[in-house]
Amino acid sequence: MGEISITKLLVVGALIVLLFGTKKLRTLGGDLGSAIKGFKKAMAEDDNGKKPDTEAPAERIVHKD
Repeated sequence: MGEISITKLLVVGALIVLLFGTKKLRTLGGDLGSAIKGFKKAMAEDDNGKKPDTEAPAERIVHKD
């Protein structure tokens, strides 16, 4: 009962196409693709961008008595 077969997937796919139509699904796929592309671009810019200085030593605080 809990197993998903190829025929069940085909039936669900056909119902989705009938409900939304191919034009709506095509635009949805394009929007999803551009969103993923934008996310990857932002992640690449973050990796190549400004990184925090971990090599610079911190200033020492000296207490005067």
